[in-house]
Amino acid sequence: MNFGHVLTAMVTPFNQSGDIDFEATRGLVNYLIANGSDGLVVAGTTGESPTLTHEEKLHLFRFVVEEVNGRVPVIAGTGSNNTRASIELSKEAEAIGVDAVMLVTPFYNKPSQEGLFQHFSTIAESITLPIMLYNIPGRSVINMTPDTVVRLAQIKNIVAIKEASGDLDQMTEIISNTPDSFSVFSGEDSQTLPTLAVGGTGIVSVSSHVIGNEMQQMVQYYRNGDVANAAAMHRYLLPLIKALFSAPNPTAVKEALNRIGVPVGGVRLPLVPLNDQERDALYHILSHYDAEKVAGY
Repeated sequence: MNFGHVLTAMVTPFNQSGDIDFEATRGLVNYLIANGSDGLVVAGTTGESPTLTHEEKLHLFRFVVEEVNGRVPVIAGTGSNNTRASIELSKEAEAIGVDAVMLVTPFYNKPSQEGLFQHFSTIAESITLPIMLYNIPGRSVINMTPDTVVRLAQIKNIVAIKEASGDLDQMTEIISNTPDSFSVFSGEDSQTLPTLAVGGTGIVSVSSHVIGNEMQQMVQYYRNGDVANAAAMHRYLLPLIKALFSAPNPTAVKEALNRIGVPVGGVRLPLVPLNDQERDALYHILSHYDAEKVAGY
């Protein structure tokens, strides 16, 4: 399945009561599609999946699928550290009509590599949807090795990975030993261009909430052979990317979206809003970026 090159790991908008704000979600979906997103990942880490209930996830999947109406792929975050629960949610997401699911490496219970293989292959057998694996050692504690990914890539409906280890050597090994049809996406915004350079497909991005068109432009520069402009765009975007990760994700990107006029509300506990110093620093970067953007890149 062709997911495109810039996928947005979408935040989940909340209202003042802390419930999902579906009207704000409608606005966000359309804003993202209009501003560089080739696809949407719903209820991933950036969507605050740990604090969404099972029913909230289903309502969110259904709403986004209906609002997108086939314009871009919708990838549902259905992974957890409970294989049976992941199967149940994946089956329900498939029935709702999502285009694919994303499955994170199990966190906290620390399975072996064989345990990881059995976890993902068992879920894959239970559905027909395309599957994107998600390796993020910084959050799950364990690292899925290239050998395990290569084994899993032999399963028909496991078609991609979001690789957020930050290890380009690991990413290169995966790309070298999986079929050309297997897509490798960076899970680190700052590694978008390096990922493309070693043969990766693109990015599952947080920053694309704010700079989606610019991320898309950078990818297209590189794909068209204009490496110099791609590199210049990378350098231009990097300070803002860093600012959007200055606090536990998605705290800063939600603050930035609210600031630029795309209302998404706050975060749920145990996440907390930016403090005054963090907010001032983010606003300073945003204003500098906006000034440059007006002047023309």
